[in-house]
Amino acid sequence: MWLGAPVAMGHRKSLILSVLSFLLPLVLWCAVSYVPFLWHPLVLISDPGEVSYLQKGMRLDRTIFATEVENAKQTGVPPPQGTPANPVYLPAPDQVARALWTGITNAPTERDAIRLPQSLWHSIQIIFWGFMISSLIGVPLGVLCGSQQTLSRITEPFIEFVRYMPAPAFGALMVAILGIYDGPKIAIIIIGTFFQQVLVIANTTRRVDPLLVEAALTMGSRNLRLVRRVIVPAVLPQLYRDQRILLGWAWTYLIVAELIGTSSGITFFITQQARYQHFENVYAAILIIGIVGSATDIVLALIGRRIFPYAKGET
Repeated sequence: MWLGAPVAMGHRKSLILSVLSFLLPLVLWCAVSYVPFLWHPLVLISDPGEVSYLQKGMRLDRTIFATEVENAKQTGVPPPQGTPANPVYLPAPDQVARALWTGITNAPTERDAIRLPQSLWHSIQIIFWGFMISSLIGVPLGVLCGSQQTLSRITEPFIEFVRYMPAPAFGALMVAILGIYDGPKIAIIIIGTFFQQVLVIANTTRRVDPLLVEAALTMGSRNLRLVRRVIVPAVLPQLYRDQRILLGWAWTYLIVAELIGTSSGITFFITQQARYQHFENVYAAILIIGIVGSATDIVLALIGRRIFPYAKGET
């Protein structure tokens, strides 16, 4: 039965389905890359023959290639030769795997290029400082907005208004204020996460059981003491989960943030490799962003299970 009431899924079945969620796209990618009749709209020239404008390693549309072969046969000159190929922007999985390993272990061949680990580490620092500053302000404000109705009404309407403004729109302003280096990049991460953070955490805080709050008020808890001793402990596991989700949002703003001011980090690596048409390196960089992000989330989930064993399934 495909639809119905949710039922508990066994660990083995869950693991198999999780593995399949990665295998199925990989199988499709391999099929498109290695099975010539599935797509391969181009021909990779191995021998240009007597066609003057063709060069070895050039990619040519299959229709144009067939025309050139026919023209060469009609004129009695050696025809061009080639093998079916995909566009240069779609490298095969083995090419991306080799590029990923080479990017991690070897220095780049281009004179002005930076290493993949170095660029990734720079991006991680941008994410860290942006999300840290956002959280230091956004989490307390969100908790207070969710706990106090007057504060909520005086802040949340404006925050709700600003959150619809795309963070990259503030790029030029941030460069004017903070310069062209890392300052505006961190600011874009803050803008992209702070307003969402306040609203999400305020909404989570409002889910505290009213009976629990009333009991605390009866026992004499008031104001910040009520927030510190009752409300925050009650929602802490969910707040932790919210932060994990919001950290993922911070990663989505990274590429745009690093295009502001001087190019840097993993974005600079991606744009530079695309300029050289080394798209296997582009895919490798995108892939490593996903790996680092997923690994971070898994580690945070494991830490959450240790910190909040009583809230299993919520972290």
